[in-house]
Amino acid sequence: MLFAPDTEETLNFTAALANTDPAASKTGADEIATVETLGAFLKESRFSGRIDHDEAELREVLETRSLLRTTWMLDRDDMVDEVNAMLREAHALTQLARHDGTDWHLHATAPDAPLAERIRVEVSLALADVIRTGATDRLRTCEADDCEGLLVDLSRNGSRRFCSVRCGNRMNMIAYRERQGA
Repeated sequence: MLFAPDTEETLNFTAALANTDPAASKTGADEIATVETLGAFLKESRFSGRIDHDEAELREVLETRSLLRTTWMLDRDDMVDEVNAMLREAHALTQLARHDGTDWHLHATAPDAPLAERIRVEVSLALADVIRTGATDRLRTCEADDCEGLLVDLSRNGSRRFCSVRCGNRMNMIAYRERQGA
């Protein structure tokens, strides 16, 4: 295990949220372009706390998604600056919490704080763990030629290269065809 379970869960959530962006989505479309599709994504992700289900919240989450995609790709020192800024802006106060069938984990905002703020803070706490353990190399972009998906490599040997099985299979097929043509 590289990280605490709540950190791994948040990192996987972050990659999933980032990969709803048109540049990374399976469909090439924004997968959370509407209040309804954002609601469905959050329900599937089991994200807890206040959710307003309105256009203002959607805009804030889309802005947060863009910020998180950028932060994910920064080097370790630059990532620290972004993480600290997100925590400062939210006036984050770390506390242990247990809810919805999960064991003790960290929160740093109230459950009724705006959704985008809670996302930024939870991701910041997870990224702080990644930074502290010197494992920012486990946060990557997909190596598929035409994909900008993000991935968190939680494999034992750190060899994950693709954001999805789909991208891995596609790139393997391309490599196979190139070998056959040679």
